[in-house]
Amino acid sequence: MTQPDPRIVLAVDDEENILRALKRSLTREGFKVITFTHPAEALEALKQLKPDVVLSDHLMPDMTGLEFLKAVRNRAPDTCRIMLTGHAEMQTAIDAINQGEIYRFLLKPWDDAELAVTLTLGLERLDLECENRRLASLVRMQQLRLGQLEREHPALFRVDRDDQGTILIDATTST
Repeated sequence: MTQPDPRIVLAVDDEENILRALKRSLTREGFKVITFTHPAEALEALKQLKPDVVLSDHLMPDMTGLEFLKAVRNRAPDTCRIMLTGHAEMQTAIDAINQGEIYRFLLKPWDDAELAVTLTLGLERLDLECENRRLASLVRMQQLRLGQLEREHPALFRVDRDDQGTILIDATTST
């Protein structure tokens, strides 16, 4: 049995030592970690990379983490976005959640276990959202197909629905 590919974390921080610590911690947890010190380079890399999680510092020289995560949301909306910062201000957290639609706002120094759990829970949420979209699409396709069958073969079967919308099928034909 083959192992699934590791989930990809794209980490952005202007401090190399932070990136090394993140890479060491998250690699131990089974993640593949790709790091960048410049947000613009990370945004360019999004064209080829398909990260599952984007983890960003907030205060960086060229672009704030909020600006970066808003751009990530626009370019790769199906990623889990997390902000990691040493400068905790309530308004920054509120803006990050509302404007960047981030999953979590974590403080430096972080706890390795908390970070791993946060990423795992964020990925589970992402997977559930993806599965919900897939199932909703499947239901829409089935509804279209059922409508088509009802139009094409009205005498084949009669479709009735109960008060809750459940389909009741009577396969008998009247003579």
